[in-house]
Amino acid sequence: MRLSRGFWQTYKEVPADAEIPSHRLMIRAGLVHKSGAGLYNYLPMGYRTIRKIEQIVREEMDRADAHELLMTVVTPGELWQESGRWASMGGEMLKFKDKAERDLCISPTNEESVTDIFRKTVKSYKELPLTLYQINTKFRDEIRPRFGLMRGREFTMKDAYSFHMDKKCLDEVYQQLYRAYERIFQRMGLNFSVVEADAGAMGTSDSQTHEFQVLAQTGEDELIYCETTNYAANIEKAVTYRADQVGSELSSEMEEVKTPAMQTIDDVCQFLKCPTNESLKSLVYKSVTGDKEDFHLVLLIGDDQLNELKLKNYLACDHLLAATDNEISQLGLVKGFVGPARLESKINILFDQAVNTERAYVVGGNKVDVHLKNFSPKRDMEQFTPVDLRLARANDLGPDKKSHVVIKRGIEVGHIFQLGDKYTKALDVKILDQNGKTKAPLMGCYGIGITRVAAAAIEQNHDEKGIIWPMALAPYHIHLIHIGKSSENRERVEKFYETLCEQGHEVIFDDRNAGPGFKFKDAELLGLPIQVVLGDRDFDKDQMLEIRIRRTGEVLKVSSEELVVKVKEVLDGLS
Repeated sequence: MRLSRGFWQTYKEVPADAEIPSHRLMIRAGLVHKSGAGLYNYLPMGYRTIRKIEQIVREEMDRADAHELLMTVVTPGELWQESGRWASMGGEMLKFKDKAERDLCISPTNEESVTDIFRKTVKSYKELPLTLYQINTKFRDEIRPRFGLMRGREFTMKDAYSFHMDKKCLDEVYQQLYRAYERIFQRMGLNFSVVEADAGAMGTSDSQTHEFQVLAQTGEDELIYCETTNYAANIEKAVTYRADQVGSELSSEMEEVKTPAMQTIDDVCQFLKCPTNESLKSLVYKSVTGDKEDFHLVLLIGDDQLNELKLKNYLACDHLLAATDNEISQLGLVKGFVGPARLESKINILFDQAVNTERAYVVGGNKVDVHLKNFSPKRDMEQFTPVDLRLARANDLGPDKKSHVVIKRGIEVGHIFQLGDKYTKALDVKILDQNGKTKAPLMGCYGIGITRVAAAAIEQNHDEKGIIWPMALAPYHIHLIHIGKSSENRERVEKFYETLCEQGHEVIFDDRNAGPGFKFKDAELLGLPIQVVLGDRDFDKDQMLEIRIRRTGEVLKVSSEELVVKVKEVLDGLS
C-alpha cells in the first residue's frame, strides 16, 4: 500500500481518557476510532490485524473439527426467559422491544441461541460429538467502559459450543479445544499462560474451566503461579496455603479485654501487642437464592482477605452481599466488634481453612469496645464449618505445600469451560442415546476475544516509541520509507516496492511528501517488524542499504542487489 493513496492518520496527542498503552497506541497509530463510550470503529490498519487474528482462529477451529456458522446479533428474549437468565444477566445485557412488544436483546453471549439451533436439528447420539462456532459481534453494556478495546461495550468474539452424550466425550473434546487454543496463541507469537479459573455467569461452580492469559504488566487479572509445580490459576480460583504459623499457643481460658474505639484489626493488634496472624477477622454476609435469604459469619486470619467468589460458589447462591449495618444490628452483633463467641442469634459460621482451630486468637467480643483474647475455635465453639475462603497471595505455598507461589499479571483473551447440562436441561433438549432413551446432552463452551487479542498483543509488545508487532499480527510486515527528491532514485525505490509486492510480501510504502523525521516517527509508532529506509545517497556507488528490525533495533547492511533476498531471509527468521 502506498501511503500517499492510503487512509491512515497518526496523532501526537495522547487521548485524555486513555489509561493503558494499548488504548493510547491504537488511537495514536490510527488503528481505531472512538465513536462513543466503549464503542470503536476499526480503521484499515487495525482491521487488517483483526482479520489476521480471525484467520488464525478459523484455521485452528476447523482443524479441531468445529463447524462455523453465524448466529443473529439480536436474540429473542423468550430464549433467555426459558433458560432463566433474562433476569440474572443483569444490566450488562441491552434489552429492548420490537414493534410487536416482543422482548429482544443484543447478544452478550450465545448459549441459548446455539442450544435452540441444536434442539431443532439434532435428535440422535449418532450425530455427536458436535462443535459449532462463530466469529461475531457481541455487546455488553459495561457500567464503566474503559481501556479501549480491552473493556469496550461492543466487541468481536469467537464463541464455540460443543455437545456430547457423556462426560468422557466432553472431556476428550475439551482437551482437543484446549490444544487448539494453545496453537492459536503460539501462532500469534504471544507470551501466554493457561490458568485454572471460574466459569462465571455462563457455567456452573464445579465446571472444569481454564483461562488463556496474555502476560503483561498492565494486565487486569492477578495470576498465581508456582514455578516448581507449574500450578497456575486466576487469583479468584487459586488454592494456596499460608507459609507461616498462625494463632498463638493455647495457654489459658478466653478472657475479655477492653479495646476502646478500636474497630480495625491493626488497631486492636497494636494495642494488645500481638501480630495480626494471631487475630481473626469477622465478616458478615447475606446470601440470596430465589426468595430465600441467609446470613453467614465468615472468619479469616487477621491479615488475610476474603475471596468473595469462593464464598459465593460454596454457598451456591444467586447473589452475595455484605450485610448492612442495620442487618448486623438485627442479628445481635456489634459493628466493629463482631466475633464468633457468645452469639445470641443463630447464624451459619464458616472458618477459613487456614485457621488452626486448636490454637488461640483475638476476636471481637460482640460488645462495644470489647475483644476476646485466647479464643480457640475447637474449644470454644459448638459448631462451625472449615472452608477455603481466603484470597491467595504472593509467597503462599502451592498445592504441594512446599513451593512458594508468585503473582503475575495477565489479560484474559480466551476462556474454555464445561457447561454440563445446565442449558440443555433448561431448554428441555432431549436426544436419543444408544439404548433408545432420551437424555439431555452435555455442553462445553469456548471463547476468544478477537478484538481484545489485538489490544493484549500491544500491551505485551510496545516501547516508548510505539507498537512492536509480532509477525503474525502485524497489519503489514515491511515499512518501506523513501527519503529524497531524486526522480531517478524514486523510480528505483518504486521498483523495490513492486518487486517485494510481486513476491507476496505485505508492504507499506511511505511515499508521502513529508520530512524524514515525520516518516521515521510514524514507522516507529506503527511498529511493523522491519523497516527499509532508502534515501538518495543510499544509491551512491558502493553504498550499503539498511534493514532495521523494529523489535531489537538491529540494523543490517546489504547491497542493493541483495536487498530483496535479505528482506525475505529476515522475515522468515521473525516468523
